[in-house]
Amino acid sequence: MPTPPVEKWPTVVVQLPLYNERYVVRRLLDSVAALDYPRELLTVQVLDDSNDETIEITATKVAELSAKGLNILHVRRPERTGYKAGAMAYGMSLVESEFVMVLDADFVPAPDFLRKTIPHLVARPRLGMVQTRWGHLNPFNNWLTLGQTLALDSHFVVEQTARSRGGWLMTFNGSGGVWRAQCIREAGGWRDLTLTEDLDLSYRAQLAGWEFLYLPDVVVPGELPPQIAAYKQQQAR
Repeated sequence: MPTPPVEKWPTVVVQLPLYNERYVVRRLLDSVAALDYPRELLTVQVLDDSNDETIEITATKVAELSAKGLNILHVRRPERTGYKAGAMAYGMSLVESEFVMVLDADFVPAPDFLRKTIPHLVARPRLGMVQTRWGHLNPFNNWLTLGQTLALDSHFVVEQTARSRGGWLMTFNGSGGVWRAQCIREAGGWRDLTLTEDLDLSYRAQLAGWEFLYLPDVVVPGELPPQIAAYKQQQAR
């Protein structure tokens, strides 16, 4: 799908929900800092609900990137109410921005990610969310990562493609997507009454008349958990 031209780039906040991600947080923040987007229009929120050394690692990295001119905030909540949904809702209450990019800690966006997604939202006022395709940093690590690769690729290549092209209800996958802030608010915001806040908000938004779009040619790579224990922990989060 061709990328529409943009005359005036809008404001974007990048939300990074974290919970004890000490092994990947530096890589995540470096990749976000490398995003090709006007610095005066970009805010990065590190929504850190951690209770381990991730806090100190993140604080140090945030200070480093801030000193280099990136508008990045290390957000710590008084309580971990609502988990990921609560963190994103809290982050939205702290900033005014036209669009919200959401990225989990184990993803590494390409520098042109926003250049390839934001134009579609600018061109279509009723487009509430753009979802990109998940790639994989370690698909052939072992049989577990290969199985996850096959399952995720089947979902994105078949289901998301069919739903988006057919105009059927589709979902935000929890990471690698960009939301219109107005869409989130009009649909009732992030709610923590369900374990699948991404599915919940997706359906509420579309039932309220908002359109969704899947971009299969825009790939955001993520790291797959290579051990059963790590996989179970990821799914529990």
